[in-house]
Amino acid sequence: MSKISRYGSNPILSGAVEYHNFVFCAGMTADDLSLDVTGQTRQVVAKIDAALENFGTDKTRLLQAQIWLKDIRDRDAMNKVWVEWLGDAGRPARACVEANMADPRHLVEIMVTACR
Repeated sequence: MSKISRYGSNPILSGAVEYHNFVFCAGMTADDLSLDVTGQTRQVVAKIDAALENFGTDKTRLLQAQIWLKDIRDRDAMNKVWVEWLGDAGRPARACVEANMADPRHLVEIMVTACR
């Protein structure tokens, strides 16, 4: 039976789960909540880069992304950063929806799945 590895776990979630060379990252949010959606998105994609690097993979290996925006009208601004960040890396399957955030200062949250 294959091993499931969990990282950064607390009583309600794991920061990442690895199984069969797949890396499932928990939703990531910005640390600087004074930033607008552009700044917060930049922080989040930088966190995604760092998390994927820890697992020996990168954004070129993304399979899926789920994006939550506090205000769907921020989609164009977020997408500008997203497209710039992805470059020619390929496009994961993706959903982007408006959602109430646990902390209303968070404007964007992104969750990704990648392979190694």
